[in-house]
Amino acid sequence: MIKSEIRKKILKIRKNNSLKNFNINFKDILNFLKKKKHINKVVGGYYPYNYEFDDIEILEKFEKLNYQISLPKIKKKSEMNFFSWSTKEPLEINKFGIPEPTSNKIMYPSILLVPLVAFDRHFNRIGYGGGFYDRYISKIRKSKKVITIGLAYSFQKVKKVPVNNYDRKLDFIVTNR
Repeated sequence: MIKSEIRKKILKIRKNNSLKNFNINFKDILNFLKKKKHINKVVGGYYPYNYEFDDIEILEKFEKLNYQISLPKIKKKSEMNFFSWSTKEPLEINKFGIPEPTSNKIMYPSILLVPLVAFDRHFNRIGYGGGFYDRYISKIRKSKKVITIGLAYSFQKVKKVPVNNYDRKLDFIVTNR
């Protein structure tokens, strides 16, 4: 199956399951970071859009543990950067209808929570097809170590994700199961 077919199928399933209350065990994320001996405390999250897994509660828990939180802003040329944000601060809506931080303070996350449409057991992911996260992960890994953690519903797992040279594998994927 090609990416666009997988994307269409999983997005429909995700929308149909949007009212169900799914949770991710925050301790699974902390245990993974502990195994990786990760000490830097800058987290890049995302504001959930189009029935994505809601990471706001996870970001609130990180914030309570004194992690710095950041969210992406879309720039020209289909690129993005992460900007400082607190769960108590307002957001503004971008041209895609996605809330973004009002801050102009760029942050360089060492932990990146990544939304996805589908994934496989090899930590490959399918996003919406714009390549925003693949480009950002490639760019940031040139200058620092970043741990990438995909957040997903268990039903988003597929047998095999077709990959190309631009796709970036994640380090870990956490689901509601």
